[in-house]
Amino acid sequence: MSFSSLPFSSFLGSSSPVPHPLAPYGWDAGWEAEFAPYAERGLVPGRVVRVDRGQCDVVTADGMVRADTEFVTPRDPLKVVCTGDWAVVDPDGGDPRYVQAYLPRRTSFVRSTSSKRSEGQILAANVDHSIIAVSLAAELDLGRIERFLALGWESGGQPVIVLTKADLVPDAATLAHLVEDVETTAPGVQVLPVSAAEGEGVDVLAAVVSGGTSVLLGQSGAGKSTLANALAGTDVMEVQAIRDVDGKGRHTTTTRNLILLPGGGVLIDTPGLRGVGLFDAETGVGQVFSEIEELAEGCRFHDCAHAAEPGCAVLAAVEDGTLPERRLDSYRKLIRENQRIVAKTDARVRAELRREWRLRGAEGRAAMEAKRGRLR
Repeated sequence: MSFSSLPFSSFLGSSSPVPHPLAPYGWDAGWEAEFAPYAERGLVPGRVVRVDRGQCDVVTADGMVRADTEFVTPRDPLKVVCTGDWAVVDPDGGDPRYVQAYLPRRTSFVRSTSSKRSEGQILAANVDHSIIAVSLAAELDLGRIERFLALGWESGGQPVIVLTKADLVPDAATLAHLVEDVETTAPGVQVLPVSAAEGEGVDVLAAVVSGGTSVLLGQSGAGKSTLANALAGTDVMEVQAIRDVDGKGRHTTTTRNLILLPGGGVLIDTPGLRGVGLFDAETGVGQVFSEIEELAEGCRFHDCAHAAEPGCAVLAAVEDGTLPERRLDSYRKLIRENQRIVAKTDARVRAELRREWRLRGAEGRAAMEAKRGRLR
């Protein structure tokens, strides 16, 4: 009998429980319940570990399989199968095997694409932690960290900031000052200085990510591949030297890969991100700047823009030095950017509705009314 045909509960005995083969990858009773209708049809569950060229690698209870994604390639880029998804795959014997569907995502890490269509791009699915790698080999860019954090909070996972290459800051007082700067920028977020080359801090990070799925994010040259290798305990990712001129690196990782960690949990490594565009991340921005949101509750006007309004508690905090002006400027910038993205996305959807109206007549009008309801 195939492992894939056995329910999760069959591996949980009171005397000597045997882990389900997919448990190390995050399979649990909740996922089994979601999969139940597909199990009745003889289909197989598995976790997507890599997607490329219309196909994906899926780890199942019986091992790794290669499956075609033709049936899960919709027009909406946010609904394509992604690394971290729990896939529904044809049973053994099909050639080729297909991903028939994927289970509803608990969380997803999404950024805006660089195209002018204001579309979102999903980078990882079902993530518990967003590990934001920031290199100490270059000057800290607090604004970029805030941008990553906004996306991390919006994804539904818990952000963690890892200050990589900490061995390049040998002075303990200087390192402590850098950590403090980032902690002020990231309220409620754990900040860990780590040197993967020296093995310092890796055990602490491994303990943090051992309980679920983590996605590793950062710019090229931030040391993500070296960090992934340190967590995996082996050279699973290729590492390239960074340029001495500007401290930047080339894209070592070209696809998103899911790696099983020896200390527990799984890690999704991603290519270096040059652009970190927001995509409908209002809640995430609010969490990054939680102190500003709290101050705003004391403003005289409920719709205060914190620009020049009388009785503005936010501006008062800037004037008395309680709130750094840089934080307010960054908050305004991300709020404006997010509003533009949302407006452009709504405009694009409405343009598609008008096109359906013209092309499909009465049928198009029914679709338009349905989509309008989802926009509200």
